[in-house]
Amino acid sequence: MSFPKFLLGDNTDFPEAIFVIHTEFPRFIINLENDEVEWLEEFDKSDEKELQEEANSLFQAANDFYDREIERYDE
Repeated sequence: MSFPKFLLGDNTDFPEAIFVIHTEFPRFIINLENDEVEWLEEFDKSDEKELQEEANSLFQAANDFYDREIERYDE
C-alpha cells in the first residue's frame, strides 16, 4: 500500500491550525496558518542549500494541495 504525497491533519488543541503532512522525503508538517514547519528528517549542513530550493517548491505544492482539497469539499 502506498500513501498519498500529502495529507491534511487536524488537532483540537490547535483549532486555528491548518496542518499539511508531506509523506515523502523530505518529510515535514507545515502549518499553513503561520507557515511553521516541523521537519521529520535529519539534515547535514551541506544539504541546506539544496533543501531550501526544494522546500520552497514543496511548500507551494502543500498550499496547492490544501486549496484543491477545500475546493473538493465545497463541491
